Amino acid sequence: MIFIISWKNIWRNKLRSSIIIAAIALGLFGGIFSMACMNGMGEQRVRSAIQTQISNIQIHNPNFLKNKKLKYSINNADSIINIIKQYPSVKAVCKRTIVTAMASTAETGTGIVINGINPDKEIKVTDISKKITSGNYFTRHKKHPILISEKLARKLKAKIRSKIVITTQNNKGNLIGGAFRVIGIFKTADSFFDETHVFVLNNDLDKLVYENPKNYKAHEIAILLFNDENTKKLVKDLKLKFNNLSIQSWDESQADLKMMSSLMDSVSYLFLSIILLALTFAIINTMLMAVFERTHEFGMLMAIGMSKIKIFNMIVSETILLSIIGAAIGTLISLLNILFFHIYGINLAIVSKGLSSFGIDSVIYPEVDISFYLILSIMVIFTAILASIYPAMKALSNKPVEALRAE
Repeated sequence: MIFIISWKNIWRNKLRSSIIIAAIALGLFGGIFSMACMNGMGEQRVRSAIQTQISNIQIHNPNFLKNKKLKYSINNADSIINIIKQYPSVKAVCKRTIVTAMASTAETGTGIVINGINPDKEIKVTDISKKITSGNYFTRHKKHPILISEKLARKLKAKIRSKIVITTQNNKGNLIGGAFRVIGIFKTADSFFDETHVFVLNNDLDKLVYENPKNYKAHEIAILLFNDENTKKLVKDLKLKFNNLSIQSWDESQADLKMMSSLMDSVSYLFLSIILLALTFAIINTMLMAVFERTHEFGMLMAIGMSKIKIFNMIVSETILLSIIGAAIGTLISLLNILFFHIYGINLAIVSKGLSSFGIDSVIYPEVDISFYLILSIMVIFTAILASIYPAMKALSNKPVEALRAE
């Protein structure tokens, strides 16, 4: 009965109820959509890093992580890869030679990290081949090809077929150099990665840095999984099997990614909480107006025997109903917009340089977990109850005789 009365009461003043419902709907739409955008940026950053740079799991010689010297390689890399391939959660595996060097052209030079790869294996683990903006991905090449980024090309003033001289140390510690030809230029969402990483054939790099290339040993094994949810379990299994190696999941090797993802979640919920707090005061103000207008009505109800607890419950019910209606409309609008932009994206090309410094693409795809809507529902109901307490207490503070005299 109280619920039915409360439902009828909120529509006695349609304009006021509509305004507060619209305020709640628009406030929640802004909060949810902003949260979806921030969450989308965080998830895109993680996915981009996994697909383009680090994969789900990386294996190294423990000493290589401390001091990236050629001698700190992984023994029996091929045997280890064959064992890893047996796990059903593994999509692809590849090995790399990692060398720090100086890249120079006739114009200038800069420090780089050389990734010696097998293109046929690497293409199954990372999507660098899909980031090519000019040239090709080792599909048509001459002797000693090299793949560089747009940013590095601008820095070195290089282009397709330009010669780049690589200077580094070989496995004996001697300074050596080799000339490579640019066969492709790529661009990823991470400007720092682009500025420092190049790709060459591992056979070419082996001949350059090893006196005996037949004894080649990988410095890194990258593992791509079908589903990231299996990462922790596989890391645990591999650590038991290869306890002399460093085996890291993506959030261990790139702690900043995990921190960024957690920070996005915290900021999103904080932002939503601020919006709900602001809506709380708006609801309190609206309900206080309704209470003051109905002082005579409440006095009459108390005079004919309605208990104060029922009046209290009626005001709380009215507030909750208003909040639920507004939240439902706001959530629906948000969901439709999130679904639309999750497909077509939001183009932020105007700030692409700033985003790329954080490794975020210029096109954002908002997304929110289904579990968020359950949390939101609880937050809205809690907000409504909190906002209804003061107006309800105000309604009960008057004595029936005084309330009946009110105009």
